[in-house]
Amino acid sequence: MAEGARLRTSAEKLPGEHGQDTGSGSSSGGGVALKKEIGLVSACGIIVGNIIGSGIFVSPKGVLENAGSVGMALIVWIVTGIITAVGALCYAELGVTIPKSGGDYSYVKDIFGGLAGFLRLWIAVLVIYPTNQAVIALTFSNYVLQPLFPTCFAPESGLRLLAAVCLLLLTWINCSSVRWATRVQDIFTAGKLLALGLIIIMGIVQICKGEYFWLEPKNAFENFQEPDIGLIALAFLQGSFAYGGWNFLNYVTEELVDPYKNLPRAIFISIPLVTFVYVFANIAYVTAMSPQELLASNAVAVTFGEKLLGVMAWIMPISVALSTFGGVNGSLFTSSRLFFAGAREGHLPSVLAMIHIKRCTPIPALLFTCLSTLLMLVTSDMYTLINYVGFINYLFYGVTVAGQIVLRWKQPDISRPIKINLIFPVIYLLFWAFLLIFSLWSEPIVCGIGLAIMLTGVPVYFLGVHWQNKPQCFNNFVDAMTRAGQKLCVVVYPQMDNKDDDVSEETKEQRAPIYKPESEAVDGAHA
Repeated sequence: MAEGARLRTSAEKLPGEHGQDTGSGSSSGGGVALKKEIGLVSACGIIVGNIIGSGIFVSPKGVLENAGSVGMALIVWIVTGIITAVGALCYAELGVTIPKSGGDYSYVKDIFGGLAGFLRLWIAVLVIYPTNQAVIALTFSNYVLQPLFPTCFAPESGLRLLAAVCLLLLTWINCSSVRWATRVQDIFTAGKLLALGLIIIMGIVQICKGEYFWLEPKNAFENFQEPDIGLIALAFLQGSFAYGGWNFLNYVTEELVDPYKNLPRAIFISIPLVTFVYVFANIAYVTAMSPQELLASNAVAVTFGEKLLGVMAWIMPISVALSTFGGVNGSLFTSSRLFFAGAREGHLPSVLAMIHIKRCTPIPALLFTCLSTLLMLVTSDMYTLINYVGFINYLFYGVTVAGQIVLRWKQPDISRPIKINLIFPVIYLLFWAFLLIFSLWSEPIVCGIGLAIMLTGVPVYFLGVHWQNKPQCFNNFVDAMTRAGQKLCVVVYPQMDNKDDDVSEETKEQRAPIYKPESEAVDGAHA
């Protein structure tokens, strides 16, 4: 931001605000701030709630279609869960070594520099978050409308319109109150647990009745298409979408209570739990449906319920709709923290780093992610969107994990409350390379478009962030727009706690190169 800009901070008050309580987000000094309120249980809820969105209800079709057999599909689910756990271990070390909100964006920026970090943020803003939220919202629409169109698919325009209504409603809730958003998450998490618990229990009952034809080895590995290594790689990408969200807790590190303990503990609890649920849910699916029936269904869980629940089949689409509705809510919640971190570093407009003076919610960031998601709704189809997300996510997951190795080499003596064996990042990177190579070979156009979108961030970075001596008229225009945004949304910069409060002086000195603010951010808040 230009030094001459006059932006109101959280310590200043509007007329009539004297002595007014700003709610749970107020600091003791009267400023507006986000507090450390996320404990271990809530941290596990963030990970589990964000992972279990729509993937387990949509991706079984994509995984099976590309895997070529039931047995290979189950192997994909198990291996993807193990690799996700390995990646989560790497992120656990990075999270306690660089305890900053923003997750892999912050890690990539601090390790590889501003351009690499900006590209991660750029692709998250343009593709990853809007795509993720659009896919989950479309899945919500599909499950809500499926009972109304039992003999055909719901009209595409109706699906997208209902998805847009879902996004607008949840954005309003998140803008209105953090407490409302938390309650919505709690209620709809109960819905998704009900749906998955019901699926698993019914699968166990089916197995007890002897309905396990497709689980017998000779039938499970019966291929219904020619085996293809490229398609198997795409199956792993589809499976990875279902596990997407395992790193979301790293986005809110600064709001965690005792992050050095609760971040790794939450990861160690949540990832194995989700893997268990996913594998057994897919086993349950094939006890009631043949591979052909599963592939023919556009709403797998609904078809499963129709076969086994009879007149109570309506329970399944409602439960799944509740799950996906909560998934959109969780994604909106975490995305605002990522945008906040990016704006704080000068990589996004500074107004996105502000929160409402009374509600303590990041209204500008929420409105921004809602608008970008609505734009994504009018493009492509659901499964192409999943491929975009999987490829680009894995690209930066690998870059982030590679950064862990680089950091070990560049700063071997830095304080690491968790220090894992380097074999774990190596294993993850080998799997990562396998996915990238064969994804490029199988779907060069899809992957090429994803890479092209990412590279459009390079000129934006140099023009918006790196170039500091912008014309004064441009700076004045951006400052005026920022002030207008502040007045429109009634937002201010939050009062932030010192992230090194619980760190020794020696450790602060060791971490100085990591925490050093990017000089390019002085005048680069207008990217």
